[in-house]
Amino acid sequence: MYFTLQQREDRITMGMRATVAMLQLEPARDALSVASDVAVVVVAAAVVALALALMWFLRRLSRTLDELRGTVRTQAAPVSERLRAISDNVEFITAALRTDVERLNASVRALNERLELASRRMEERIEEFNALVKVVQEEAEDIFLDTAATVRGVREGARSIASGRREMDAAGSTGGREPGEAALRSPSAGVEAVED
Repeated sequence: MYFTLQQREDRITMGMRATVAMLQLEPARDALSVASDVAVVVVAAAVVALALALMWFLRRLSRTLDELRGTVRTQAAPVSERLRAISDNVEFITAALRTDVERLNASVRALNERLELASRRMEERIEEFNALVKVVQEEAEDIFLDTAATVRGVREGARSIASGRREMDAAGSTGGREPGEAALRSPSAGVEAVED
């Protein structure tokens, strides 16, 4: 809604007349009301003074904090540089340790693989040695049995020969056989002869 300049002036004039009329209609005031108004003004002035003092204190605090921030920056710069250097050193040490641990793990893995391979080879050799011992034992048993059989055969042959000689001696004294004849006979022939 737009008003012309004249309409605006008329409105302002009417507003002023109403204010003046209100001021004029105000009744006379007593001392308590005046004292109340003065107290409100004094409190308002105190609040303004307090606000000004607070602003001055905050301004000073801001300057002090700015100075402190500058001091901390100048003093903290070397400390932060040292901390950065320490951090870099720790990072380098960590990387070196990680590399060494990886190498150690690789060495342990390789050693473990070699030990497993050596263990497998050792087991194979032990199995081969056990098989060899078994074969040697079987051969030794066979040789022992063959030897025992041979010894037994020799004993039996010796007994047989001995008994054949005895027969021959006995026959020579009784029968008149020739000594070579008894030796040429087999042990079973000698047995037959003894039985006759």
